[in-house]
Amino acid sequence: MSNEASGNNNQVNEVKQHLRISTLRLWLFRIIAVLVIPVLVLVLLEVALRVAGYGYPTAAFVKCQVNGRPFYHSNNKFGWRFFPPEISRVLPPFVIDADKSPNSYRIFILGESAAMGVPDPSYNFGRVLHVMLRQQYPSVNFEIFTAAMVAINSHSIVQIAKDCAKLKPDLFVVYAGNNEVVGPYGAGTIFTPLSKSLFLIRMGLAIKATRLGQLMMNLTNIANRAKMRQETWGGLEMFLGNQIRHDDKQMQYVYSHFRHNLGDIARIAKKSGAKVLFSTVAVNLKDCPPLSSLHRPDFGDEQKQQFDSLYRNGIWLEEMAGDFKGAIDKYLAAAEIDDTYAELHFRLGRCQWNLGQFDKARQRYAQALELDTLRFRADSSINQIIREVGENRQAQDIYFVDAVEAFEKESPHNCPGFESFFEHVHFTFPGTYLLARTVFDRVEQILPDGIKEQKARDAALPSEDTCADQLAFTVYDRSRVTQAMLEVISETYPFINQAYHKEIVDFWRQKLEQLNSTIGPTTCASALEQYERAIDIDKNDYWLRNNFAGFLWKTYKHPLAAIRQYCLVTEQVPYDHHVLIALATMEARIGNNDDLALKHALLATKYMPTDFVANHLVGALYQTKGQYKKAQRYMAKAIRLNPKLTLAYISMGKILIQQGKTEQAEQIYRKGIETVPDNPDLYIELASLLRTKGLLEEAEKERQKAISLDPNAALSHGSAPDPMNNI
Repeated sequence: MSNEASGNNNQVNEVKQHLRISTLRLWLFRIIAVLVIPVLVLVLLEVALRVAGYGYPTAAFVKCQVNGRPFYHSNNKFGWRFFPPEISRVLPPFVIDADKSPNSYRIFILGESAAMGVPDPSYNFGRVLHVMLRQQYPSVNFEIFTAAMVAINSHSIVQIAKDCAKLKPDLFVVYAGNNEVVGPYGAGTIFTPLSKSLFLIRMGLAIKATRLGQLMMNLTNIANRAKMRQETWGGLEMFLGNQIRHDDKQMQYVYSHFRHNLGDIARIAKKSGAKVLFSTVAVNLKDCPPLSSLHRPDFGDEQKQQFDSLYRNGIWLEEMAGDFKGAIDKYLAAAEIDDTYAELHFRLGRCQWNLGQFDKARQRYAQALELDTLRFRADSSINQIIREVGENRQAQDIYFVDAVEAFEKESPHNCPGFESFFEHVHFTFPGTYLLARTVFDRVEQILPDGIKEQKARDAALPSEDTCADQLAFTVYDRSRVTQAMLEVISETYPFINQAYHKEIVDFWRQKLEQLNSTIGPTTCASALEQYERAIDIDKNDYWLRNNFAGFLWKTYKHPLAAIRQYCLVTEQVPYDHHVLIALATMEARIGNNDDLALKHALLATKYMPTDFVANHLVGALYQTKGQYKKAQRYMAKAIRLNPKLTLAYISMGKILIQQGKTEQAEQIYRKGIETVPDNPDLYIELASLLRTKGLLEEAEKERQKAISLDPNAALSHGSAPDPMNNI
């Protein structure tokens, strides 16, 4: 019986063992079914999408060939992970040699629009820094790439740093912090909203880097297209509805994310074998009133009436009576009711400044900056984080420079203003030179001993004038840059809403008039010589040649010479869509070669599909060739990308008329008028069309509408259908 019982037990154990194995196999199958198979399917889908060419590269740089050699060029689509493609800004155009030479020292400058060099990247502080290093160490090949971009913040900069780390960097220079609140994932952004979790932000970016993630985003956008508002880039004006108070609870997440991102940039640099230099961010304190102000949340109607009465009286005493002491009394009384109104502190500072109370004024200006509810300037907390991340860490190859302190020392009464900035954060050339000089002093300490030993004997640091000369910053370019900034300050929000706006505009208009008064018969020849000297120093500087081409075209009136310069630029940087657009436009206008112009314009749309100027240009060129269907397709895209592009409506109308589609042409003109109701040209084109249809009374009504907008419109009766007139 015992043997039989033992045998039965063995059988039972075998059955149990079999059941256990079966159970394990069942669970293993379930795990495979639930996890492995879906992952495998996703991987296969991702591979299939990439093979099919779907989606876009998300790295900051993409591989390319220049003259048969391997390079990397800046990726115009990098920003698409952070912004809608239609309004995404781009990195400056440059190419990076994949085969770094042994005698090269490679520096990447990371940051936002101030680092990029708005309004003109060809005069940014990285370019000035290059002049300084080149003159001090002429035997060393310094490669400086400004991988900075408008509207981004540290969330984007971390991704750029990762891509820079693959390109054998020696040093990172980080000048960033102005856009932490308003950039992607910031508390005041209009783009990708704030998330409390940095992990979720990073995960979302990782998903968008996949083709499958891009497919999901595109499908979502298609599904929501009816609800979506067409976006075009509107600068700072786009953020008017997203004001953030200094004590908003979301700000703690902004600061926390910023600190972590800077730390990650330092780790990325160290892992790549590079050093990193962090700089505090200087801003315009004295001459930039707050971009917007809000009263405290619990502000009642009675309190508002009391505040407004005191505030208006203070403004009258300040601006009309010139009684600064009296104005200060009124402003201080208003501050007892609400001391969170940013503009109030700025006005107090202005009155104290006029009374010679400079220290008190500076404190008020600083308080106005902290309370500004359109937070486009780095505040004290941002700069404190930069100090804490960068200071006293040289042993870890982390270095620090205090640009804020440098600008204070170089400014009247330690308060930076228009001597260094155009508006809130973007530098004048003296400001650019000061930042470059400040960074240079620290970079020189960081350089390896082998490079320090190559310093030229008795080499003096280039002066501001020398740097301007070697970058060919001619009087024409100074005028051009100042004009561009004056238009922004005088015509766009939120600058229009600033206190003292007329005074600010008058200041820059006077500066522009002073510049223009120096332009005479001899200045053109002088500028030409300045460009030739600069190019002779560095024949491979494509920024110089690009600006030189613009000068030859618009000022020197020598289009063929300009085309030659643009062609030289495309040989060095064949992927710059702006240069391709300029080249195609000139070729078309002078009738040099329509086929070549079309080729260059099509390349521009290839490298930057969302550029409405390029799409309009291609449409116009197809129109001249009589290829109306293609012309119509590109014009429609130009209108979709920029619904306020008046020329595109006019061109589209003419394309339709040339095909005998007058009803559709009328519809497109009316659509243009509905979108841009204050443009007289659209009314004139519509009047001309109605006249050809025999609708004389209706035509006259449209003509009168044009005249009401512009009396000179009475001289126009509809322009000839030559698309080149609209390029």
